[in-house]
Amino acid sequence: MKQFLGFKSLLPILFVLILLSGCGSPVYIDGAYTGVSSADDDGAYAEVNITVEDGKISSCDYVTIQSDGAVKDADYGKINGEVSNQDYYNKAQLAVAAMGQYARDLVDMGDISDVDVVTGATIAYDQFREAVADALADAR
Repeated sequence: MKQFLGFKSLLPILFVLILLSGCGSPVYIDGAYTGVSSADDDGAYAEVNITVEDGKISSCDYVTIQSDGAVKDADYGKINGEVSNQDYYNKAQLAVAAMGQYARDLVDMGDISDVDVVTGATIAYDQFREAVADALADAR
């Protein structure tokens, strides 16, 4: 007597399909999106510009803008244009490098929850996550 491969034999396959359906990056509506974070204790905030193509994040630019309107860049950590405290400057530049890393990781990974924090740049990370959430709120 032949056994019929019924529903019970399909359960493992269905289970795997359900698990896999939760994997992968979210799908977004194509377009350009801008998001900002709240300000930190010094009044600086993050701004991201994200482009979505074919439902996926194709580019991300991330900057932090200081309370005086200056962008945190290669001069961040300098005082009057000079590096007067090398340790302070190095820490500031670590944050600037992390901002670029966060933006690249978002494009590569496709989902903010997959972007890891860089040690020493936690505030930049928290602001990045907040700005990305703001930018992508309308893209879902």
